[in-house]
Amino acid sequence: MEQKELELLKLLERNGRLETEKIAQMIELSTEEVVAMIEKLEAEHAIIGYSTLVNWSNVLEYEGVTAMIDVKVTPVRGVGFDKIASRIYRFPEVKAVYLMSGAYDLSISVEGKTMMEISRFVSDKLSTLDTVISTTTHFVLKKYKHDGIIFDDDDDTDKRIMVSP
Repeated sequence: MEQKELELLKLLERNGRLETEKIAQMIELSTEEVVAMIEKLEAEHAIIGYSTLVNWSNVLEYEGVTAMIDVKVTPVRGVGFDKIASRIYRFPEVKAVYLMSGAYDLSISVEGKTMMEISRFVSDKLSTLDTVISTTTHFVLKKYKHDGIIFDDDDDTDKRIMVSP
């Protein structure tokens, strides 16, 4: 992959709404070259989609819950972890699945309306899969940074009262 393509991908990853004219200026190419490069990267599936990052804690009346679930599985001969990962990521509650090193094999990001909904997903759908050995569920209490974006944009000044002896 060419250096200009890498620069373009990094720019779009940070802000998918950048105008092609602005990108062209930033990476010193013509607008036509940038358009052609984006089309090529989309065709090659290097760019697989564009999304918006929403700070749901600032959306009134939204009460969603996110959980990270660590899963230990028995790999299947000939396909390893791919078959079980494919089965898991097809559930609509599942937002992401990662193969991990360490004590657990898969890390799953799940979203639901309530903790009970996620609990039912784990007990009724996930833990009943043949190759799943164990799960550990962690509920997200607050999101500080996601995909390189800082959610807590308060200034960094220390607001604690100074205590002196």
